Amino acid sequence: MSQNPPSLRPDLAPRARIDEPAREGQPRIGMVSLGCPKALVDSERILTHLRAEGYAISPDYTGADAVIVNTCGFLDSAKAESLDAIGEALRENGRVIVTGCLGAEPDYIRTHHPQILAVTGPHQYEQVLDAVHTAVPPAPDPYIDLLPASGVSLTPRHYSYLKISEGCNHACKFCIIPDMRGRLASRPAFAVMREAEKLVEAGVKELLVISQDTSAYGLDLKYAEEKGHRAHITDLARDLGSLGAWVRLHYVYPYPHVRELIPLMADGLILPYLDIPFQHAHPDTLKRMARPAAGARTLDEIAAWRDICPDITLRSTFIVGYPGETEAEFQTLLDWLDQAQLDRVGCFQYENVKGARSNALPDHVADEVKQDRWDRFMVKAQAISEAKLAAKVGKVMQVIVDEVDTDAATCRTMADAPEIDGNLFIDEGFEGLKAGDIVTVEVDEAGEYDLWGKVI
Repeated sequence: MSQNPPSLRPDLAPRARIDEPAREGQPRIGMVSLGCPKALVDSERILTHLRAEGYAISPDYTGADAVIVNTCGFLDSAKAESLDAIGEALRENGRVIVTGCLGAEPDYIRTHHPQILAVTGPHQYEQVLDAVHTAVPPAPDPYIDLLPASGVSLTPRHYSYLKISEGCNHACKFCIIPDMRGRLASRPAFAVMREAEKLVEAGVKELLVISQDTSAYGLDLKYAEEKGHRAHITDLARDLGSLGAWVRLHYVYPYPHVRELIPLMADGLILPYLDIPFQHAHPDTLKRMARPAAGARTLDEIAAWRDICPDITLRSTFIVGYPGETEAEFQTLLDWLDQAQLDRVGCFQYENVKGARSNALPDHVADEVKQDRWDRFMVKAQAISEAKLAAKVGKVMQVIVDEVDTDAATCRTMADAPEIDGNLFIDEGFEGLKAGDIVTVEVDEAGEYDLWGKVI
C-alpha cells in the first residue's frame, strides 16, 4: 500500500504488467514500455500481433530471445531515460529492438548504442514485427497460437486504454509530438466501438479514452458517420457510455464544444472527469507557447462546467519556467490556480527538447528559478488538493478496486485515473474484495492526495 506523491513526470503510463506462461520451445520476446499511455497502447498492439504469430511474452530479460524497448522522446529527460533503458536491456539480454517516439531519431540512438538490432519510429507496427521476425523467427503451433485471441493487455484486466486517434494538429512551440507522430488521424467511430465492446465483454470495467487531442477527434474525418456511429467526441462518448463501463476522458483541449460533454457527465453516462492540459494561465506565456487558450476565458468555461455538473473533477498539467516567464507571469498562474481550484494537478519544469521551436526563444529561465517555482506551485496545488479531499470525508461514493494485499484494498474513486491521481484505501473489512470490484464506501479519512474509507 503506497500513497500518491506528486509526480515529476505526470505524463507517464502505469507500469506494464506481463504475466503469461510459455510452452516449451516457444520463442519469447520481452517488452520495456516507456512514456505515456498512448505508447502503452502501441506496446499492447505489438505484443498482440506477436502472440498471434506464436511468440510468448517474457516478463524478464533472461527469459527473452530478444527485447523490444518502446521509447519516449517527449523531453530531453525522457530521451535520457529511454537511452538508459536501451542500455540496460543490452547489458541484461544483448538483443534489442528499439521503437517508439525516440525511434524517429535512429542516428541519435545508434550513436549511443550501435549494437542494437533495429530501430523503428512511433506506431510503425509492421516494421517492428519485421525486425522481430529477422531476430527471432516465429515457430507457431497452429493448434494453439493462430486461434483468435484477445489482445495482450499491459494493464490490470479491469481497466484498459482506448486510443481513438493519432497525431495532433497543434503547433505548440515546446512540443515535438506532431513531428514524431504526424497530424491528426482519427480512427473510425465504429472501429473504436467494436474494440470497446470486446474489452467490456472480456471484463474491462473502465475505459480510459486517450489520444493526443481528444477534443479534435473526428475533425480529419469531417465527423463522418459510418455503420451507425458518428466520429465526433460527443457522439463517441455517448456511445461508449452505453456499454455499462466507466468511461474516463483524457487529453481534452478546452474547445467550446467540450460543453456538450458535460451534460453526459451530469447524467452519469460518462465519468464526471476531464483531463485538460491548460499548461499556463498568463496570456503572454500562452502566446509564446502558441497555445490557443486564455486564462480568463478558461475560468468562465470552468464555472460553466461546474454549473452543469457540480461533481466534475478537473485534472490538468502545467509548465513552469517557460522561456520568458517572469515572476509576475508565474504569480498570475498561482492566482489563477487559486481561482480555478482544480482537483488534480501535475507540473513540469520546462526543458529544451531537440527540434522544439521554444529552444530559440529568448530569456530562458535559470534552473534554480524553475525549481523554486515548481516547489511553490506544488505547495499551492497540494493545499487545494488537501482541502478538496477533506471535504469528501463523510461522503458515500463508488470506488473501483485496483489491488488487494495483506494491508488494504487499493481503490480509486471516479475522480481518480490510474497511477497519476490519488487512491482510496480500505484497510478494514476488505478481505473479500478483488481487483475489478466496484463497491460503495463511506469516506472516513483524508490526506494530501489520498482517501481512506469503509465498505457500506
